[in-house]
Amino acid sequence: MTNKTMIAKAVKYALYSGFAASMAVAAPATFAAEEEADDAETVVVTGSRLKRTDVEGANPVTVITREQIELSGEISAAELLRNTTFNTTGSFRPQSGSSAQGVAMIDLRGIGSSRSLVLVDGRRLTMSPSTGSSQDLNSIPMGAIERVEILTDGASAIYGSDAIGGVVNVITRKDYNGAEISLQKAEPSVPAEGGEREAGSLVFGSSNDTTSLLGGVSWNKREIVFQRDFPWTQPALSRYGNNWRRSDFSNPYQAIPGGCEGENYVEIGDFCGYNFNATNANEASTTNESLYLKASHMINDDWQLYSNATVAKNQSFGRYAPIPDTNYFQGYAISSDSYNNPTNPDAWMYDTVNNPNAVAYDAARVGAQTDVHMFHRFAALGNRDNTVDNENVDFLVGATGFVGDVELDFNMRRVRNKSYDYGNGYLAAQIAWNFVNEFNPGYDSGGVFVGESEYYGYDIQNPFDNPANVLSGSAITILRVSDFNFDEVAASAAFDLGELDGGAIQMFVGADRREEYYSDQYDAQSEAGQVGGSAGNSAGGGRDVNAMYFETLLPFTEDFELSVAGRFDDYSDYGNDFSPKVSMRYQPMEELTLRASYGEGFRAPTLDILTQLTSFSADAVRDPATCLAQNLPANCETQINAYRIANPDLESEQSKQYAFGLAYQPTDWVNFTLDYYDIQIDNRIAFFSSGNLLAREDAGDPIPPGLGVTRRQDGSIAEILTGYGNEGDLETNGVDMNTRFNFDFEDAGRLASNFQVSWIHDYSVDGGRNLTRDPGVPQWRAALQNVYNINDFTIAWNVNAIGSQYIDVESISGGRVGRTGNWGTWTTHDLQVSYNTSWDGQISVGAQNVFEKLPRLEPFDNRDYNYYLYNGYGRVAYVRYTQTF
Repeated sequence: MTNKTMIAKAVKYALYSGFAASMAVAAPATFAAEEEADDAETVVVTGSRLKRTDVEGANPVTVITREQIELSGEISAAELLRNTTFNTTGSFRPQSGSSAQGVAMIDLRGIGSSRSLVLVDGRRLTMSPSTGSSQDLNSIPMGAIERVEILTDGASAIYGSDAIGGVVNVITRKDYNGAEISLQKAEPSVPAEGGEREAGSLVFGSSNDTTSLLGGVSWNKREIVFQRDFPWTQPALSRYGNNWRRSDFSNPYQAIPGGCEGENYVEIGDFCGYNFNATNANEASTTNESLYLKASHMINDDWQLYSNATVAKNQSFGRYAPIPDTNYFQGYAISSDSYNNPTNPDAWMYDTVNNPNAVAYDAARVGAQTDVHMFHRFAALGNRDNTVDNENVDFLVGATGFVGDVELDFNMRRVRNKSYDYGNGYLAAQIAWNFVNEFNPGYDSGGVFVGESEYYGYDIQNPFDNPANVLSGSAITILRVSDFNFDEVAASAAFDLGELDGGAIQMFVGADRREEYYSDQYDAQSEAGQVGGSAGNSAGGGRDVNAMYFETLLPFTEDFELSVAGRFDDYSDYGNDFSPKVSMRYQPMEELTLRASYGEGFRAPTLDILTQLTSFSADAVRDPATCLAQNLPANCETQINAYRIANPDLESEQSKQYAFGLAYQPTDWVNFTLDYYDIQIDNRIAFFSSGNLLAREDAGDPIPPGLGVTRRQDGSIAEILTGYGNEGDLETNGVDMNTRFNFDFEDAGRLASNFQVSWIHDYSVDGGRNLTRDPGVPQWRAALQNVYNINDFTIAWNVNAIGSQYIDVESISGGRVGRTGNWGTWTTHDLQVSYNTSWDGQISVGAQNVFEKLPRLEPFDNRDYNYYLYNGYGRVAYVRYTQTF
């Protein structure tokens, strides 16, 4: 059935020695791949459920081996995958001040992390409880990984929802005999304080002809990084400092008279801002620990029992600036006769006899006495500190074997994924604003100052002088408990239908049922809208997913085969979808293989989107009109009122995609692949943040119905409605190219080099303009990996590059768009030297970003640079020791 040719060896080379590995370097074991190709081992490769000799198949699959993982210097699966070239536009990583503080994601092709399916041993990784709509790479134990297979083609016909941009399949270790312990320590050069990392793993196992047992532990840790410690950080001022406005908003934001004192408060003219960059830790700390166990046993010649169990615990600590809040959101104004009202001539802030911090009353400045709204930073209550604890328990048990010539598999799986989010330093908003409105510094009923006996409430001018009982009464501790659980049963059968000239016609049929349950429960005060300084609200619900699927392989000749697959998914909450796929592989000559595929896919609307209640967030944005209205520089960063809304009527989005490519090996020492992809998503589900909506408004791009920016007469932002919508279509196409060289210098060592480029040719929404090279959408990412082996030494050198982008995009006359500025190509170099000792140990010393390349500082999504695509760690030096027993 299989033609054992030079190209067969080349494809084997590609799949199991990291031919297309995108961010790691090749390990010494790659030079044995050509010999191993002759074994004709049957395996299941990502993108198919059929067992076949591993040189067959029409799907473009990239493999990152265990050796490559070690040579990368990464300490977590999250960072390993984030740095692949297929993660072209970057992806979400842990950060303070986010409802997904400890979550890390991958975003294949730049079309959204929720369209990139992550599997572990071919089975779907559960959704993160923190998001309800994306998978958390931090729950994957780094020490358990044997290899990672990345399918860069759609696969809904095989795996169901979300497999539009591609599939990442993490294959864990098996059939291990012995024990291995590995310890690693790393430290970045930027910033000077924070961000230190450590990692370790222990794996042990034993196997014989009938039984295999493998277990291990894995852990990694990264310390918190405070924004103030980065050398480029500048003060970032918020209107939530200590300001007020008249109830009709007829005046600009004005500082509370004499009330812009204290650490991190900054007075500019008649405006009082708060420098939240002085306290923020945008990059939260993360600690990931996991325990895993795999076992299998042959009960007879035909049947095997198997079981996998994993317990992963993750903790993240983040610190965000003290609470910003306004009584405007409480639905009332500070009364005109309040002792905290700056328009009241009798206010405490003007009592020059009894108040040591009093200032003179200035009627010309404050205007006529009236009710007011205040925009205050409750810094006297302390910072907002959030600790997130995640626990994922995943247990699988199954049996596989033969009844006649039919191979059967039955399994049951139970996943319990829980998250606890504890928040300290938040605001009991109604109580706090009552304290502000009813403040009495010590006057009796006749207006005579008698001191502490009559003191009540919160002094807005002198917040740090307030009594402890007032501050503690204004603060609240919040709790968010989230779950994403599922129970799954599956059954499948694989058998031959007959023979064609190329071999047996293989058929695979299967069915599964998955019961999903999602709950995102905030404490009662948060849910009632009584907590200031927090975002989000409760959500939750469950559904059943029933699926039936098939796949068949038709080997018409030894040189040409056709695969046909289809899957029907029925969701209890919104409906059903059918996903077909057809692919082919043709080998016209020994050195060349051609492949092509066409498929349709879908993404189901997720439970968090369908059930989330409306929530408020004080989003930080850069908007010139709003800054100028606050008497601030036009390029300031300021916070605005944003509301995230739910959409229970969302439909599933649909995709069509096709791909074709080739693999060519003209000589024994060079081979390459070239693959073209085209993806079209209709009825797409997309999230639109405040930054996204402002950018779209500025560029004149379409904004989904129900969302958008509302402005006042002076041009400043009144509010922004953010959320999800079925917007229309998204189209993207591009090319992936890999070229590999292998040189054997005999006694002088061996050198392997791999060059990879992922190129986006077009990326457009609703038939609009090509967005490639817009800010955040580089047209390409590339990696050059080199590994040199001599005696007991391995030297690895990686070069990683992210393509250039424009800095500014804005609409110009005639409906055209102008793009200016240049965010240049970002190139970094990684180096590692490893030595294999005579006592079965390995010592590795290396550094990522050896030359300390820093990202260009151009504001992106309210940060100093594109936080999702680049990092600001500078040089990360590390040392690792591994001992095998």
